[in-house]
Amino acid sequence: MTRYKKQDPEITRRRFINTALGASAAVGGLSLISTLGSANPVFRLTPKKAPPLKGDILVHADPAKFGQPVRVDELSADKLVRAWPQGKDENGAPVIRDGDPTSILAIYRFPKGELKAPTNLEATVDGEIVAYGDRCTHAGCNVDDGQGPGGRSIMNCPCHSGQYEPREGCRVIGGPPGPPLPQLPIKLEGDRLVATETFLSVPYGYNKEEDWEKYVQKVEELLS
Repeated sequence: MTRYKKQDPEITRRRFINTALGASAAVGGLSLISTLGSANPVFRLTPKKAPPLKGDILVHADPAKFGQPVRVDELSADKLVRAWPQGKDENGAPVIRDGDPTSILAIYRFPKGELKAPTNLEATVDGEIVAYGDRCTHAGCNVDDGQGPGGRSIMNCPCHSGQYEPREGCRVIGGPPGPPLPQLPIKLEGDRLVATETFLSVPYGYNKEEDWEKYVQKVEELLS
């Protein structure tokens, strides 16, 4: 006597279809979760998509000057200069890291004494030039110039009115963002601004500091 029962073909067909659809939905859901859970999948990494890394030169993002190194005399306290980090590819050729919008930067030059804690002053140039990631930590929009009380220049997100104080570590001073914009440590080499390491805090797209640190470690391993 067989242990298997003969089943109605129609019931079997329907069960197969339902199972297949359920499996497809599960795979789709897993793919979505994987995409959302990792803003920068390592297996898709290229030098162009890498975050700012030690030794990268800061170059203009403005189409009119795209790829030109940012000069000190182009910087001010009243208007941010947008920049990309420029590193090297596997052959040692220059590559602008504009493949990931999280790598976009905002650079200011403030008069001596205006930059204050929680800005990491050791990560600035002479306590005057400072660079931050330019994606709002709330929803990832690019942050732009804004005005605070008395016409004081601040950073304003046009999407949901998030506000940041660039003189004080880009701390949040208004709107929905939680964390500040991440600071990028920089130095001056000759007439070029150069990153001394990657962002000092978690940029948009990462929920935990440990996730960001693991990602950067993997990036450095893959690109070294």
